[in-house]
Amino acid sequence: MSRLISTFKTSHRPVALILLAALAVSGCSRPTALQDVRNEGVLHVITRIAPSIYYQERQTTTGYDYELASDFARELGVELRVRVAEDNSEILSVLSRNYAHIGMAGLARLPEFEGKFHTVPTGISVQSVVVYHRDADRPETLDDLQGDTVHMLADSNHEHLLEAQEGEPAPVIAVHAEIDAAGLLARVETGEFAYAVVSSNELDLNHVFFPDVYEGFALNEPEELVWLFPAEQDDSLANAAASFMEAQRDSGQMEQLAERFYGHLDRLNFVGAQTFMAHVDNRLPTYQTTFESYARETGLDWRLLAAIGYQESHWRANAVSPTGVRGLMMLTRTTANYIGVSNRLDPEQSIKGGALYFLRVLEKIPDRIPEPDRTWFALASYNVGYGHLEDARRLTESAGKNPDRWMDVKEFLPLLAQKEWYTKTRFGYARGHEPVAYVQNIRRYYDVLVRVTEPELPEPSETDVDLAALNARDESAEDGTNGSDNADNTESGSPSLRAALPPELGLIPPTL
Repeated sequence: MSRLISTFKTSHRPVALILLAALAVSGCSRPTALQDVRNEGVLHVITRIAPSIYYQERQTTTGYDYELASDFARELGVELRVRVAEDNSEILSVLSRNYAHIGMAGLARLPEFEGKFHTVPTGISVQSVVVYHRDADRPETLDDLQGDTVHMLADSNHEHLLEAQEGEPAPVIAVHAEIDAAGLLARVETGEFAYAVVSSNELDLNHVFFPDVYEGFALNEPEELVWLFPAEQDDSLANAAASFMEAQRDSGQMEQLAERFYGHLDRLNFVGAQTFMAHVDNRLPTYQTTFESYARETGLDWRLLAAIGYQESHWRANAVSPTGVRGLMMLTRTTANYIGVSNRLDPEQSIKGGALYFLRVLEKIPDRIPEPDRTWFALASYNVGYGHLEDARRLTESAGKNPDRWMDVKEFLPLLAQKEWYTKTRFGYARGHEPVAYVQNIRRYYDVLVRVTEPELPEPSETDVDLAALNARDESAEDGTNGSDNADNTESGSPSLRAALPPELGLIPPTL
């Protein structure tokens, strides 16, 4: 990324003080908040670490809100400086004193924001969802929670929704300032908390780790999350952000970004993910060194190769499908001959062959297609064949959508199984729903492998520590063979049956 991304410098002067100093020197009338940002050349943002907002992985910074903020700063022609807060309480405190231009807290517009903050919707709609431990009684309404303790995070979207009207029964509310959404869900998972309320987007991003956490009911209708702007600012910067968001919606970029972070979260069911994690412990160690070796040779990520291998065979070297594909990477005889594999049941040959074949498939995808879509297209091509992928891309383009965007093309791949559509294509019929499921599953397996191998979150910088001090002073089932070069079985199951991963994996980063 060409633009410099950094935390606040060691100077802790609030934005307002910087502005006043400039006015004293210049004697000019007070600039607007937008002019202030452009004059300084810096957009100051405060946020917290969460997979739905901002996180760092392999020395790369990303997150839905972070990506939007990066594009907004680029549009303004300024540098983005991000300060990471401990929690929403700190974000709100900093904003209330005009110490930052924008707060990204993962909050919807709350009644108490009136007169304190300007707000701009960010395109992600959420609900406040009651969750419960599997052994607790399932609640269906607030009446069912009368007298029970319901846990939630401090400064969240939920507390005002549970406040009792006069004369009406209500649960006991317990607010926790010391944990995040994943920590809250972990306590429900263990049974320490019977009931909790979380935002639906954070539940979606974390639910895969907590199989004993069940969804009860939503407390409200969907509401969009917002960016927060200090009320002490005029509304010029907020208006600019609103115009930017509208342009992102109109161009489809916002939808594309949402697909990147949320589009693959519903693919693993309870049984599939339980099995996957058992195999991470029991099977992957046998082959990990080989995956790493051929990843280095081909320049690919070994965890992506491992995720492909798991989707193909569940890391079984002797896997054989009824259609004749075989081995850990489930190569067809034709592919094996093409890639120089003499024994498909030899795991090293199979992994090497799968890596070389995937690399060749990836190289066929046009370079103009940016990541992560280029990888998604390569995976789809690996599964269904390049010709069928191109047919789907042509259908996408003919419908006026973008053939270089996975989120558009995956709508058209399933049409290859319908006569009215495949008769119009060059390569004809294909079970087009299978590559869509194939890509989604591999994305999820890859996400988990990244988190297993890179569980550490970044340490706070010295600047963050200094600013925190400043604020303190102020305040095992087997699913069978999945796929081949041309085959894949979709895992299915009730949405309430989610995947199980080790409790220490507090959050999962949407990746690539």
